[in-house]
Amino acid sequence: MGSLFWLIVFGVMLVLEIATLGLTSIWFAGGALVTFLLSFAVDNPYAEWVIFLAVSVLCLLALRPMFIDKFNARRERTNINRIIGQTARVTEAIDNFNSHGAVFLKGQEWTARNAVSDAVIPVGSKVIVREISGVKVLVEPISAEPKESEK
Repeated sequence: MGSLFWLIVFGVMLVLEIATLGLTSIWFAGGALVTFLLSFAVDNPYAEWVIFLAVSVLCLLALRPMFIDKFNARRERTNINRIIGQTARVTEAIDNFNSHGAVFLKGQEWTARNAVSDAVIPVGSKVIVREISGVKVLVEPISAEPKESEK
Protein backbone atom coordinates (compact mmCIF):
# COMPACT_ATOMS: atom_id res chain seq x y z
CA MET A 1 0.00 0.00 0.00
CA GLY A 2 1.23 3.46 -0.42
CA SER A 3 1.23 6.51 1.75
CA LEU A 4 -1.20 8.11 -0.66
CA PHE A 5 -3.75 5.34 -0.02
CA TRP A 6 -3.70 5.97 3.75
CA LEU A 7 -3.95 9.71 3.21
CA ILE A 8 -7.06 9.15 1.08
CA VAL A 9 -8.54 6.80 3.72
CA PHE A 10 -7.86 9.50 6.34
CA GLY A 11 -9.71 12.11 4.24
CA VAL A 12 -12.66 9.82 3.52
CA MET A 13 -13.05 8.91 7.19
CA LEU A 14 -12.94 12.58 8.20
CA VAL A 15 -15.61 13.48 5.63
CA LEU A 16 -17.72 10.52 6.79
CA GLU A 17 -17.42 11.65 10.42
CA ILE A 18 -18.36 15.22 9.55
CA ALA A 19 -21.40 13.94 7.65
CA THR A 20 -22.63 11.64 10.42
CA LEU A 21 -21.27 13.13 13.67
CA GLY A 22 -21.52 9.69 15.27
CA LEU A 23 -18.04 9.61 16.82
CA THR A 24 -17.29 6.36 15.00
CA SER A 25 -15.43 7.17 11.78
CA ILE A 26 -13.08 9.60 13.51
CA TRP A 27 -11.24 6.71 15.20
CA PHE A 28 -10.62 5.07 11.85
CA ALA A 29 -9.38 8.42 10.57
CA GLY A 30 -6.91 8.37 13.47
CA GLY A 31 -5.85 4.85 12.55
CA ALA A 32 -5.36 5.92 8.93
CA LEU A 33 -3.30 8.94 10.02
CA VAL A 34 -1.01 6.82 12.20
CA THR A 35 -0.69 4.27 9.39
CA PHE A 36 0.05 7.05 6.89
CA LEU A 37 2.90 8.29 9.09
CA LEU A 38 4.26 4.79 9.67
CA SER A 39 3.94 3.85 5.98
CA PHE A 40 7.09 5.84 5.29
CA ALA A 41 9.04 3.47 7.55
CA VAL A 42 7.11 0.23 6.93
CA ASP A 43 6.78 -1.15 3.41
CA ASN A 44 4.60 -4.16 4.19
CA PRO A 45 0.89 -3.90 3.26
CA TYR A 46 -0.10 -6.56 5.81
CA ALA A 47 1.70 -4.73 8.61
CA GLU A 48 0.03 -1.49 7.54
CA TRP A 49 -3.43 -3.08 7.75
CA VAL A 50 -2.64 -4.56 11.15
CA ILE A 51 -1.45 -1.16 12.39
CA PHE A 52 -4.54 0.57 10.93
CA LEU A 53 -6.97 -1.89 12.50
CA ALA A 54 -5.19 -2.06 15.85
CA VAL A 55 -4.98 1.72 16.28
CA SER A 56 -8.55 2.26 15.05
CA VAL A 57 -10.14 -0.38 17.27
CA LEU A 58 -8.05 0.66 20.27
CA CYS A 59 -9.13 4.28 19.86
CA LEU A 60 -12.75 3.26 19.29
CA LEU A 61 -12.89 1.12 22.42
CA ALA A 62 -10.76 3.29 24.70
CA LEU A 63 -11.59 6.87 23.71
CA ARG A 64 -15.13 6.80 22.33
CA PRO A 65 -16.91 6.18 25.68
CA MET A 66 -15.00 9.03 27.27
CA PHE A 67 -15.84 11.45 24.45
CA ILE A 68 -19.48 10.34 24.28
CA ASP A 69 -19.87 11.21 27.97
CA LYS A 70 -18.31 14.64 27.40
CA PHE A 71 -20.51 15.43 24.39
CA ASN A 72 -23.74 14.17 25.95
CA ALA A 73 -23.21 15.71 29.40
CA ARG A 74 -25.34 18.77 28.72
CA ARG A 75 -27.77 17.23 26.24
CA GLU A 76 -31.36 17.73 27.32
CA ARG A 77 -34.12 15.36 26.42
CA THR A 78 -36.46 17.12 24.06
CA ASN A 79 -39.92 16.75 22.67
CA ILE A 80 -41.54 13.43 23.39
CA ASN A 81 -38.69 11.99 25.50
CA ARG A 82 -39.26 14.73 28.05
CA ILE A 83 -42.48 13.12 29.33
CA ILE A 84 -40.86 9.80 30.28
CA GLY A 85 -40.73 9.66 34.07
CA GLN A 86 -43.40 12.36 34.48
CA THR A 87 -46.49 11.92 36.64
CA ALA A 88 -49.92 11.90 34.95
CA ARG A 89 -53.55 11.67 36.10
CA VAL A 90 -55.84 8.94 34.74
CA THR A 91 -58.88 10.47 32.98
CA GLU A 92 -60.30 7.23 31.57
CA ALA A 93 -59.81 3.91 33.37
CA ILE A 94 -56.82 2.09 31.90
CA ASP A 95 -57.88 -1.40 30.88
CA ASN A 96 -55.43 -3.25 28.63
CA PHE A 97 -57.84 -6.13 28.00
CA ASN A 98 -60.52 -3.83 26.51
CA SER A 99 -57.98 -1.41 24.96
CA HIS A 100 -59.25 1.61 26.89
CA GLY A 101 -57.47 4.25 28.89
CA ALA A 102 -56.32 7.84 28.88
CA VAL A 103 -54.19 10.12 31.00
CA PHE A 104 -53.83 13.88 31.28
CA LEU A 105 -50.21 14.96 31.04
CA LYS A 106 -48.60 18.35 30.42
CA GLY A 107 -51.86 19.88 29.23
CA GLN A 108 -52.66 17.06 26.80
CA GLU A 109 -54.68 13.88 26.91
CA TRP A 110 -52.83 10.73 25.89
CA THR A 111 -54.06 7.22 25.15
CA ALA A 112 -52.55 5.04 27.86
CA ARG A 113 -51.89 1.40 28.67
CA ASN A 114 -50.66 -0.27 31.85
CA ALA A 115 -46.97 -1.12 31.36
CA VAL A 116 -46.58 -3.50 34.28
CA SER A 117 -49.71 -5.66 34.39
CA ASP A 118 -53.19 -6.12 32.98
CA ALA A 119 -54.79 -4.73 36.13
CA VAL A 120 -57.28 -1.90 35.59
CA ILE A 121 -56.09 1.50 36.81
CA PRO A 122 -59.11 3.58 37.95
CA VAL A 123 -59.95 7.16 37.00
CA GLY A 124 -58.22 9.75 39.18
CA SER A 125 -55.18 7.57 39.92
CA LYS A 126 -51.70 8.96 39.54
CA VAL A 127 -49.32 7.12 37.23
CA ILE A 128 -45.74 7.47 36.02
CA VAL A 129 -44.96 7.39 32.29
CA ARG A 130 -42.45 4.57 31.66
CA GLU A 131 -42.38 4.39 27.88
CA ILE A 132 -43.91 5.72 24.69
CA SER A 133 -45.19 3.32 22.07
CA GLY A 134 -46.45 5.11 18.98
CA VAL A 135 -49.17 7.49 20.17
CA LYS A 136 -49.72 5.68 23.48
CA VAL A 137 -47.97 6.13 26.78
CA LEU A 138 -47.18 3.05 28.83
CA VAL A 139 -47.68 3.89 32.48
CA GLU A 140 -47.13 2.37 35.88
CA PRO A 141 -49.46 3.13 38.78
CA ILE A 142 -48.01 4.98 41.74
CA SER A 143 -48.78 2.98 44.85
CA ALA A 144 -51.39 4.87 46.81
CA GLU A 145 -50.85 5.75 50.44
CA PRO A 146 -52.93 3.67 52.84
CA LYS A 147 -56.31 5.14 53.75
CA GLU A 148 -57.17 6.05 57.34
CA SER A 149 -59.36 2.94 57.67
CA GLU A 150 -56.46 0.70 56.59
CA LYS A 151 -53.93 2.06 59.11
